[in-house]
Amino acid sequence: MAKSEENTLGGRIARYARVGTAVGGLAARFAGERVLGIPIERQRHAEELRAALGGLKGPLMKVAQILSTIPDALPREYVAELSQLQADAPSMGWPFVKRRMQAELGPSWQAKFRSFEHAAAAAASLGQVHKAVDHEGRALACKLQYPDMASAVEADLRQLQLIFAIFERSDSAISTRQIHAEIGARLREELDYDLEGRHAGLYRAMLADTPGVHVPAVVHGLSTRRLLTLEWVEGRRILDFVKDHPESRDELAMNMFRAWYVPFYFYGVIHGDPHLGNYTVRPDRSINLLDFGCVRVFHPSFVKGVIDLYNALRAGDQDAAVEAYRTWGFVNPSKELVEVLNIWARFVYAPIMEDRTRRIEETNAGHYGRETAEKVHAELRRVGGVEVPREFVFMDRAAIGLGSVFLHLNAEVNWFRLFQDLIKDFDVGALERRQTGALTAHGVPLPA
Repeated sequence: MAKSEENTLGGRIARYARVGTAVGGLAARFAGERVLGIPIERQRHAEELRAALGGLKGPLMKVAQILSTIPDALPREYVAELSQLQADAPSMGWPFVKRRMQAELGPSWQAKFRSFEHAAAAAASLGQVHKAVDHEGRALACKLQYPDMASAVEADLRQLQLIFAIFERSDSAISTRQIHAEIGARLREELDYDLEGRHAGLYRAMLADTPGVHVPAVVHGLSTRRLLTLEWVEGRRILDFVKDHPESRDELAMNMFRAWYVPFYFYGVIHGDPHLGNYTVRPDRSINLLDFGCVRVFHPSFVKGVIDLYNALRAGDQDAAVEAYRTWGFVNPSKELVEVLNIWARFVYAPIMEDRTRRIEETNAGHYGRETAEKVHAELRRVGGVEVPREFVFMDRAAIGLGSVFLHLNAEVNWFRLFQDLIKDFDVGALERRQTGALTAHGVPLPA
């Protein structure tokens, strides 16, 4: 990696200067509230924090999206404001893009393309996408990473650690140590576009026989650690498509369900960023998966634990639920703690508990989710708190994020039947063999 792209002290200091004032103000105000009894106007300060951070490219936007799906990791006012940070950050101009492309593909990089559009087709938290055409006439999507992102990630993770420490001093319901470790691991992986390319290849293989889902092929000769080139896939934004074709809601929801859950229950792999911007719809109502930066691989035993907890909840088997949580990484979960965790689990599992056609929002509407999270939070304080296992963080985030997609689609589906069709022949040994073969074939690390 070129020196300018390393996690440099200078880069981190520059990032601290831009972010530290806003986070430092947060720390000072909460310290004043706790020690001096000075009340903090959380809503107003949350708005100020969002305004201070809103112009920054980088991982803070990704962190905000993650925190919005972890119940009560931060107070509601802050999550609400931070989740509004724009995913489409201001893009790099053409002179800057040319320098970046030359650094990745060499001085004659433009000769490698028939055409390369100057303006970005999309801009996100860690990079931006340009549409191009190769010499065979194939349309391409070239995702180019912003400069100095390694420094930005490390600086922002330090600030997030400070924010978590502030809240833990005043509220011990949830230990955030593992949450921070997991967020850090996934963000550092997202910097490696070579790994993302291998993830894309893995997803293309895992979903090859799944109807209604498409994964673009990677163009390896035009990809590096900071440039990922994929086939360009045409499609419309999901909600735009549904607006014109409201009768497509249920079919799109089922395609999304399979796109997310087939890799999990057959290979122990999840797409950890299931928001609407990562999918588009083709005219035939099949969907395109567009982003593979945030992918999480689980031990087969964890996947078995997900199914075991589902069965335990349906049967009312408390001992089986305790064992499932232990499999997930909760250390010595007491029956009292399990009763609290089950409140949240029943909320997440609710759509697949009954054999009938239903909408997600019957139980997973926003107000019900807030009420459930608040109840869980209060009960966790009462029983002495909990340290959330690392494996749980992105599983929970992805499940809630996917539920939000279904909520937007307003689909009416028999989720129970979809789920039962996926797990009816589940065998943890067969999953382990499939997982090992697929990960090895695509150069993706096996779970540690």
